[in-house]
Amino acid sequence: MEHRRDFLKKITVASTGIAIGGSAFGFSAKSYNRIIGANELIRVATIGVNSRGKSMSATFAGQKNAEVGTVCDVDSRAIPLAIEEIKKVKPNATPKSEKDCRKVLEDKSIDAIYIATPDHWHAPLTIMGCQAGKHVYVEKPLSHNPREGELAVEAARKYKRVVQMGAQRRSAPVLTQGIKELHEGIIGHVYLAKTWYTNNRKSTFLKPGTVPSWLDYDLWQGPAPRMTYKEGLIHYNWHWFWHWGTGEALNNGTHEVDVARWGLGVDFPTRVSSVGGRYEFKDDWETPDTQVVAMDYPGRVSLLWESRSSNGRKIEGLDRGIIFYGENGSLDTGGDSYTVYDLDGKKIKEVKAVDQATDIQGRNTASPSLGMDNLHVMDFLDAIKNNRKPNCDVEIGFKSVVAMQLGNIAWRVGRDLKIDPKNGHIIGNSEAEKLWSRDYEKGWKPVV
Repeated sequence: MEHRRDFLKKITVASTGIAIGGSAFGFSAKSYNRIIGANELIRVATIGVNSRGKSMSATFAGQKNAEVGTVCDVDSRAIPLAIEEIKKVKPNATPKSEKDCRKVLEDKSIDAIYIATPDHWHAPLTIMGCQAGKHVYVEKPLSHNPREGELAVEAARKYKRVVQMGAQRRSAPVLTQGIKELHEGIIGHVYLAKTWYTNNRKSTFLKPGTVPSWLDYDLWQGPAPRMTYKEGLIHYNWHWFWHWGTGEALNNGTHEVDVARWGLGVDFPTRVSSVGGRYEFKDDWETPDTQVVAMDYPGRVSLLWESRSSNGRKIEGLDRGIIFYGENGSLDTGGDSYTVYDLDGKKIKEVKAVDQATDIQGRNTASPSLGMDNLHVMDFLDAIKNNRKPNCDVEIGFKSVVAMQLGNIAWRVGRDLKIDPKNGHIIGNSEAEKLWSRDYEKGWKPVV
């Protein structure tokens, strides 16, 4: 397997169509490096480095204009492994170790933070980061609930910080070109986007246990009201429990729905519905393993997301993907490529990335696409340098995330939701409106 250091070097040289700053599509990596300046380092702290965060720590370390100054995690075992990955890219790197993210925010030498914690931490830590004067790269979903997302947008604007959500496809060069063609009418009026995700996840059972010596469980819970520790929850299965996670809809659906919303050119829906359930197994999961979310938007436009978490059969030959349907044909994309068909399903155009580095491995939880990660991080750093909004600005991320959160809320209350298209708020359903926010552990409620 190609060494990450060589890979990052390769992708930096090969990416001749980097999507930096939206309208600036077409920068070469060479000109990008001239803009930043090799000696103007942005010091980053990576927070939550057990899996995804470990991979991204090395990606940040591989940037010429950045260095990872601190590695932070509540799991003491994760920190040395992340530092080891960083040293593979920069052998002389000497990042500090820290357990408590609050101490990281007190460090004046840190310019930006990267967040790959569980979902219940995403928005509170984003808000805390902005208040501490740090720029923020936060993995999807931006928030655990819609109200937190609103607060994250408010914090970014109030404290004038760059906040990028980890929807890497917003920085994918060929996909950016495909969306541009879509907006220019290559298939006419686009009225439907169908998106999907498949996997073959197994059953999950939690059982009482003792907090392991390597884990600060109190800090892991952070903003969430305290719950007794159970074996089997940490480090991944928290995704399937509403107290900490947001289910497959936000865990993976966010990526496809963000691209779909981008292509459709829509903001907030007018109606959201969802069906499904935990069908494959009878276990401790609270979230659905089988789910369909349907969203109607203004302008005769609909968006569908289908998930089968525990049945790995692919759709259209892809484990995850997006199809746009228009009055003159359709456009498909699974990642950084796209194919256009006429109304009879005849292929009329296919555009692939020049380099396979931006291909997507749909079920890889650590890094589905190293190349795309690299480009999205480059965009974030350039946005900091040039004081501009990044490709997946916090407000863009919020609109995509709230769509899927509304889908989950509709599923939880068992009813269609009427939505205000001006702000995404639920209309006329008091039961659903209670799920717009959540309760917090005393002293942890986020305030902007």
